[in-house]
Amino acid sequence: MKTTIFLFHPNFANSRVNKAIAAGLPGDIEVRDMYALYPDFQIDVAKEQAVMEASDRIVLQTPMYWYSGTPLLKKWEDDVLTYGWAYGSDGNALHGKELLVAITPGADNYGAGKFVPYTVYELLRPFQAMSNLIGTKFVTPFVTTGASSISDEDLAKRVKEYADYLSQDELKVLGAFE
Repeated sequence: MKTTIFLFHPNFANSRVNKAIAAGLPGDIEVRDMYALYPDFQIDVAKEQAVMEASDRIVLQTPMYWYSGTPLLKKWEDDVLTYGWAYGSDGNALHGKELLVAITPGADNYGAGKFVPYTVYELLRPFQAMSNLIGTKFVTPFVTTGASSISDEDLAKRVKEYADYLSQDELKVLGAFE
């Protein structure tokens, strides 16, 4: 299974968590630093579409910004996931592929009774809706909450868990109301 990480971190050089979990991946997983590739936000749509077509598992790795992904991730979605290619009556280039969001919220106060009364999965529903539109299987996201304060020991565990998660042959699809 060909897995490609589309890494959307605007300050990857100074990232602690995203850098660590990306560095801990097996060598057969391609990691594409999207901010390094497109610092001017001028995305090579044909290249991105070709990379996605060659992938079985597409991973969007991003820190959480305002309960979503980073600005370049949104621009990339708008530019790359085009009508007639990714969706629409003839847009089936990604049908059947897996789509995974690996997200690193800085805080850990998500869920019922907490400061943010929604789970991270609930906040990721727009990605799930996008996945449904483009015909991919939206697999259970890989969430590392508390990224701004995670201990070295817990980060080391997450690095291993991420590599193990992405090395599985089959990942669970997230249901509409899970």
